[in-house]
Amino acid sequence: MKKPPPLKNDCFALPEGTNWTPVDDALERLKSVSKCLVETEKLSAKDAIGRILATNIHAGFSSPPHANSAVDGYAVNSKDLKKSGLISLTILPGRAAAGHPFSGEITEGDALPIYTGAKMPIGADTVILQEDTVSENSKVSFYGPIKPGSNTRDLGEDVEENTLILPKGRRITPGDIALMASTGVSSITVYSRLKVGIFSTGDEVINSDVDPSAGQVFDANRPLLYSLLDEWGFDVIDFGILRDNRKHIETELAKASGQVDVIITSGGASAGQEDHMSAILTKNDSLAVWRIAVKPGRPLILAVYNGKPVFGLPGNPVAAVTCAMVFAKPALNVFSGSNWLEPLSFELPANFSKSKKAGRREFLRARIRNGKVDIFKSEGSGRISGLSWAEGFVDLPEHELSVMPGENVKYIPFSSYID
Repeated sequence: MKKPPPLKNDCFALPEGTNWTPVDDALERLKSVSKCLVETEKLSAKDAIGRILATNIHAGFSSPPHANSAVDGYAVNSKDLKKSGLISLTILPGRAAAGHPFSGEITEGDALPIYTGAKMPIGADTVILQEDTVSENSKVSFYGPIKPGSNTRDLGEDVEENTLILPKGRRITPGDIALMASTGVSSITVYSRLKVGIFSTGDEVINSDVDPSAGQVFDANRPLLYSLLDEWGFDVIDFGILRDNRKHIETELAKASGQVDVIITSGGASAGQEDHMSAILTKNDSLAVWRIAVKPGRPLILAVYNGKPVFGLPGNPVAAVTCAMVFAKPALNVFSGSNWLEPLSFELPANFSKSKKAGRREFLRARIRNGKVDIFKSEGSGRISGLSWAEGFVDLPEHELSVMPGENVKYIPFSSYID
């Protein structure tokens, strides 16, 4: 199917004179320029877990497809149930079972044995629970009055035919697959999986299976981003480490841009002598450095290379993952055909004290214990152990603030970024 047009080179450019941009302003700007970048494909609904709907889905049939019994008992006509006291009805020969409907009709004075899930016979609108009856000599007896419609499920009680059941842009869950199956939807149109290529940068960075030499460090960012993007449901291609060589970087970027929809790099995006990434992207007239009033993070590189959006994340792992969640994930959702992400947050009491100056919004690594929010012992962007310890962020606003134990803070669980 036809693929959407690529982003324009200057789509990420900020107005002249922009200095430090508040987080909400940056997100609103990013939202305004993000659009779907992938084509669509047909899939069996049962194989669509985690995929994003490219069309609205309507129920093919009602659910249930017919009125049926919710219990084992006797199907009766409610006209026989108005009086109080003992009621006796004649048991008809035959029965109604799931998948084996009764072919006759129920009239006043009749009762038909019926089992859970069986289609309600013509003329019957109520079921008397088996345990509430006594049967003898082709008669069944029970005490009334009984409410009409008891122990039955109506046609379309859950979903009516042609009802909108799932909206375009929704990521399919196991419950959605069950809903589609129950309403006769077997084939759907989804967006192709967004392909995201990742790089780390720098001569000092090595893989964890290599013995380090003097001055070298293990690369945590690529494994971190790979697992994060995979958890988010994207196809991830690991292009390895970009060495500090301009020709090498240009070659690898060109190769990646031909294979993926989005490129994400970490580190090496400033204006130093060995930061070739900035120079390459500037040559394409697409580089935009967003100086965002956020901690950790600050500069975020946004560009378009050969028609593919490029996110240049900070090199420090904590800053990289924070910017990936707060800024990249909402845009990646839109690129993949889904909706802009607004992560769920909760107001919970703090189990810490914290003072901050005005000027930057802060995202602190945090987790909940005993109904209160703890924060990690250090705010350093290189403290990777805090990423393993944490289960979410405490989101502190830009203004000056002092938090005391017991005061409510805004907590965003990492799970809020999965959808």
